Amino acid sequence: MHSLIIHMSSATQRRANVAELMQTLPDAQVIEAVRGAEAGVTPANGDIHHPRYPFPIGAGEVGCFLSHRACWQRIVDQGWDYALIAEDDLALDTDHWPHVQSLIAGHATADSYFRIPAKTRETAAQVVASDGLCTLMLPRVIGLQTVFQLVGRNAAQRLLAATEVLDRPVDTFLQMHWVHGQPVHTILPNGVRELTADLGGSTIQKKTRTSGKLMREINRWRYRRAVAARPQT
Repeated sequence: MHSLIIHMSSATQRRANVAELMQTLPDAQVIEAVRGAEAGVTPANGDIHHPRYPFPIGAGEVGCFLSHRACWQRIVDQGWDYALIAEDDLALDTDHWPHVQSLIAGHATADSYFRIPAKTRETAAQVVASDGLCTLMLPRVIGLQTVFQLVGRNAAQRLLAATEVLDRPVDTFLQMHWVHGQPVHTILPNGVRELTADLGGSTIQKKTRTSGKLMREINRWRYRRAVAARPQT
């Protein structure tokens, strides 16, 4: 088992947590996070795939997407069957972690993509296996956020091929199984927490004017409804 931790070296408030993850995760190494503003990548206007993504993509979101692509590429280049990918605000509950590891050891392959999310918001279309309190399932609607996941080599190749042009954030793209063709499983519960607030806040958060908040929420609801209309089965 290998682990990749996405971390921007200038984010000094997160260094201690990265050091802890280096001790906890198997065969861990740090991947320098991409600065979206310096990457020279201009994303499309959310209209490459259906449904259309209704919001502009910020530099932080571009950097986050490119950082995950760098991890996918590392998995392919190294020829690993699969690897864990963690963001640097991840925290693990030691009571759950052995059961998560057991599910990975028993079911992960080069074709796998397992989300290990901080939020319990997904319902199962199919239950694959359980270990202790933890269940590996195929969710009907893939959840958001990318704090922790396992990605197989073949899955990484599929995702790289499908993301040569960016038109929405990485977690939103991963929901679109009908585009990238990669089944996305989830392990819940898992003991994962995000320490974003404790570590200085999000690096990609965007502010919205008060006058635009209502329309943003309407557009968000419409988009999520369109995604939910195409569940995994």
